This record gives sequence, C-alpha cells and structure tokens, in this order.
Amino acid sequence: MFHTKATKMLGIEHPILCGGMMWVSEATLVAAVSEAGGLGILASNMFPDRKSLQREIQKIKSLTKKPFGVNINLFPALRPPNNQELIEVCVEEGVRAIETSGRSPEEYVKQIKDGGITLIHKVARIKDAKKAESLGADIVGVIGYECGGAPPMDETTTLIQVPLAADALNVPVLAGGGIGDGRGLVAALALGASGVIMGTAFMATEECQIHHNIKEAIVRAQATDTVPVLRSIRSMERVLKTSLAIRVYEMEQKGASFEELIPLIAGEKSLTAWQGGEVEEGLIPLGQVVGLISRVKTVKELIDGIVQEAEAVVRGLEGLNQRTGA
Repeated sequence: MFHTKATKMLGIEHPILCGGMMWVSEATLVAAVSEAGGLGILASNMFPDRKSLQREIQKIKSLTKKPFGVNINLFPALRPPNNQELIEVCVEEGVRAIETSGRSPEEYVKQIKDGGITLIHKVARIKDAKKAESLGADIVGVIGYECGGAPPMDETTTLIQVPLAADALNVPVLAGGGIGDGRGLVAALALGASGVIMGTAFMATEECQIHHNIKEAIVRAQATDTVPVLRSIRSMERVLKTSLAIRVYEMEQKGASFEELIPLIAGEKSLTAWQGGEVEEGLIPLGQVVGLISRVKTVKELIDGIVQEAEAVVRGLEGLNQRTGA
C-alpha cells in the first residue's frame, strides 16, 4: 500500500489519478477509477453548461461514493465555457478536487479554495509549477515529453521534470508522462512525486467509452507510433501516428499556415474518430506509454495490477539492498 501526501489530501486509496481527457473522461470511466481506489477526473469541457455538467456529476455520484475530480480546461477556445459557472456546480455538488490545465488558474483560485475544493494544477514547465504553488495550488501535476496530449515544448522528459519540481515545490507533486504500470509508479515516487497522473493506459480499459477501434489501435501500437504535431502554432500535442497526423506533421514541416491547418485539426474531426471509430481520420492524443499496453483491461484490473507490481518492485529493491550488504 502506498500512502502519500496526495492520497491523504484527496482521500483516496492509491496515488493514481486519471487526468481529464476530452472525449474520454466521462462519468463511467471517472467513477470506475475512483471506485477502484484512484481519483477519476471528469472533463468539464465535454459538458460546457451548468445543467449538463451537473447531470454528469450526479451520474458519477450514483456510481461511486468515493472522491472524484473535475477538470476545468483553461486552454484558449473559439467558444470558451463559463468556467466560473462550472466551478459553482462543482462546489454545489461537493466535488473533492478540481484539476486546472492549459493556462494560469489565477482567476479561479479564490473561488475554488473558498468552495473547499482541493486545487490540482497541471503544468508542462517548472516555472509554471512554481507559479501555481504561489497562487495557492494544493497539488501540482508535472508532465514530461512522453505524455499524450500537450507535452512540454522544450521536450524535457518526465525523468527530469519530476525531480526538478519536487526540489522546487513544497506542495505535493504528481508525475505524468510515460507511466502505465507498477514500475512507473515506483519510479515516480522515487523521483519525489506523491502520485501519478495517467491517461493513455485508462483509454485501453473496458469502462472507457471510446470506440473499440481506438482501443484496438492502442493495443497494436508500439512506443514509436506517436508523433508530436502542432508545434508550429505553439499548441503541441503528442498523438497516434494516423494518416491525418502524418499529413499535419508533413504540412508543418513545409511551413503550413494556421489557416491551412484549421480544416484538419478542428475538434469535429477528432470527435468523429472517438465516436465513429475512424481512427485514421483523427488526431488521437496518446503517450509513448502506449508501447507498454498489450490488452484491454478493466479499470480495477489495471489499478490493482499497478499497485501489486509496484509492491513487488519495492520488495525486489529491498532484496537487492540486502544482497549487496548495504
């Protein structure tokens, strides 16, 4: 059993969080993660108005009595949601934690903290981690270049990001990027993290509601089957190497403008892939950890397996220490 500052603060059994993922993190998956002892995090931008978010939160509460979180996405958007209103819903419904990401949460910190909600802010740069702590974040998630979604533009890996953050901050640090099994959990804790944020591994679970074609693509994929795109517009994402992703990457290499890229990167195209299974026609965020995924599991099987493997790794390290006579 791994008890950390983060597990105590969040009221969870295992230091494992499923980060909020657009088109992925809905009630069924979120509840399954929390019920298995981790912390599921709902993607609020899938439910961008008060009533729809409230309904989804209440659905989670009907599926589990354990703590869960909600992601408030602060990335720029053509039609930005009313985040203040969404946070109000979280307060009213007694949500345990809010994960903010994309931009500084400064505008919303007081509202979140006054509502008695634990604030997790997710960053890709150490300077942003320090800023988040100074603003009042209770926990800071730090992601490395291996991650799916939005990796750091400077390509700093998780192995470096996490100890830098642990040294720089006084609040608990969560590690994200390249983690999908018990070895990764132990490594993150050894680097100074208080827990891990995972995404890709939870996509390959039975409870995840994405199309089975995507799950099959995840199982088939190797660690080399992802590619960073949209670096040219400073909105980099690591995605599965689909026909569309390769086309976007090649266009960027040739200097394509934002206007030329828009028809290919619009959210509607990805939604078609998520829901309709047209994998090659979407930008599917996936981390390099996809290379460690060999089959679809239940969420409980995944989390229990990670914890059991992590405990075995720790015992093995203790045995190694004894054998060397240290």
